Amino acid sequence: MSYSPGRMKFGAFFAPMHPNTVNPTLAIERDIALIQWLDELSYDEAWIGEHHSGAYECIASPEVFIATTAERTKHIRLATGVSSLSYHHPLILADRIAQLDHQTRGRLIFGVGPGQLVADAYMMGVDPSQLRRRMDESLDCLVRLLNGEVVTCQTDWFTLREARCQILPYQHPTVEMAVASAISPTGARTAGKYGLGMISVAASSPEGYKQLGNHWDICEAKAVEHGKTVSRDNWRVVTPFHVAETREQAFKDLEFGLMDMMKYFRKFGGSAFPVANSFDEAVKIWTTGGLGAFGVGVVGTPDDLKAHIDKLQGQSGGFKTFLSLAHNAADFAATRKSYELFARHVMPQFQHSNNNRTPSLEWAAENADRFMPHYIGGIQKAIQDHQDEEAARAKVAAAE
Repeated sequence: MSYSPGRMKFGAFFAPMHPNTVNPTLAIERDIALIQWLDELSYDEAWIGEHHSGAYECIASPEVFIATTAERTKHIRLATGVSSLSYHHPLILADRIAQLDHQTRGRLIFGVGPGQLVADAYMMGVDPSQLRRRMDESLDCLVRLLNGEVVTCQTDWFTLREARCQILPYQHPTVEMAVASAISPTGARTAGKYGLGMISVAASSPEGYKQLGNHWDICEAKAVEHGKTVSRDNWRVVTPFHVAETREQAFKDLEFGLMDMMKYFRKFGGSAFPVANSFDEAVKIWTTGGLGAFGVGVVGTPDDLKAHIDKLQGQSGGFKTFLSLAHNAADFAATRKSYELFARHVMPQFQHSNNNRTPSLEWAAENADRFMPHYIGGIQKAIQDHQDEEAARAKVAAAE
């Protein structure tokens, strides 16, 4: 049975990306301001990352960021994108998430992953090869704690003794959760095992795109194996993009910061990322082979993005939510404009917002000749009635 997403949802995934030369206070404020703009434009979600090294992705606590942003927005849901489970004691993290869900009145989504940056793990003395194992151990306890269970568990890196959350999440029966999935099947397996949502962060990379349908099959199979259910309604797919009124303008906008972003990936990822010696080379790399899990950037017009989303839907078999992988390759004004163009011209197509507007306009146009004589006749009658009334009043006055 084919899947239809109905009214699709849209949002943005903030790593975030800020050059290490800019004021960090203002960088964080800019991210908040952009989410406020997305809220005004009726985007559905904003995901906030957790990173502890590299300086570019400079938000260390998505929970602290979300607490502030929730006070400055009205509708948009806010998500940890994602909490690195390998670095946190499960009870402490569960309590923070439950509290934050109350502070946001249920607008929270708890996104989880193993930890993306190897340098983070190194500084904490965590063997990177153990990150996925630790995530699974932590997630098993987190799901139970947030469901109100009492948990006892002993691992080589945390202990729980008759542990329970002192308050449960605002959402019932529990906070919405989603697992990050990139190239490997780990995220898909984990989402299926616990019956959680999935967020495909590398969907626009060549390998990530290739694996989309396969990852969902894995997720569904694991859900059946563990007696859980999963839904494509809780599947999110991510792509970096920048659009403008013309393709030429979209590429010109990237002259602001694409080269700097490329240099960051090269510095942090080493030889795994290609070198861009010119802006043209940077554009070619980003829009063809991409930047690893960061994916291939879609640069152009709203129509180009419509075609890209259709392509992702076909490759994946269908998903509910499309997220932009936020970046600062364009300046703030151009970035705001890009998201506005997307909201005005892309979202309506996938949310069926205008399904009745064109037929309504066409029906009115087709029947104009039938309606207008009655309309004009009504105006003429009102004028005549007024004139007759005035004439009668004048006649009475003259007689007196």
